[in-house]
Amino acid sequence: MPIAMLPDRGVVELTGDDAQGFLQGLVSNDVTEAAPGHALWAALLTPQGKWQADFFIFAQGDRLLLDCERAQAPELVRRLTRFRLRAKVALRDASADFAVLAGWGVAAPAGASPDPRLAEAGWRFLAPAGTSGDASAEDYDLHRLGLGLPDGSRDMEAESSILLEAGFDELHGVSWTKGCYMGQELTARTRYRGLVKRRLVPVEVAGPLPPRGTPVLLDGAEVGEMRSGRGDRGMALLRLAAARAPALECGQATLAPRPAAWMTLPGEG
Repeated sequence: MPIAMLPDRGVVELTGDDAQGFLQGLVSNDVTEAAPGHALWAALLTPQGKWQADFFIFAQGDRLLLDCERAQAPELVRRLTRFRLRAKVALRDASADFAVLAGWGVAAPAGASPDPRLAEAGWRFLAPAGTSGDASAEDYDLHRLGLGLPDGSRDMEAESSILLEAGFDELHGVSWTKGCYMGQELTARTRYRGLVKRRLVPVEVAGPLPPRGTPVLLDGAEVGEMRSGRGDRGMALLRLAAARAPALECGQATLAPRPAAWMTLPGEG
């Protein structure tokens, strides 16, 4: 059964008496709910409510660990540190200390957490550096594409994407009951006024996999663009009217939208 080590993932460590409260005021989910065996998925937004980074929050002893994109870890430390002021919290890039593993279809080891986005996704585990798995990162990528799960900067754009385009509501990445956090106003307004005009949608690819950013066309009109992909699976950011079209053009390929079962599109539920 597959357990994959994800070398493109890193870890940011927060310690100190104010670590939880400090992060609570900045990210989209309720940090107080993070506990051993219960990770959270959350995002850091701009003050205007645009995506900057997302990560899984693990509570481990007296520290919080953020499972994030490895390439983003140093910048994430810098961004968070700017808000520290007098808070008793220390932040560091701890990526060298950990291996990030994901498993599915197999029992989780002690200390792992179910993937908080979707039960079918499996579980995640922060293991000591050097720990390996029996599946590749490519295997995991195909798994998450099959479930329609977004993958950070491969599917979103910093200071441009909004959370509800990427399914953060349905995938439990936003708390609607916690106190204020950075970017909350736009996120709430987008939800309650029904302002989402585009969605990240899983697509089946027939033909050469289009590069990220390739325009997607419906009857010759541009309706979106390609985001991440592997083999015959991909994610595309599409206007809602194109999310259930039978076929779309993208470069030299044809895309067939396959909205995930967890997705709620306008007119559904």
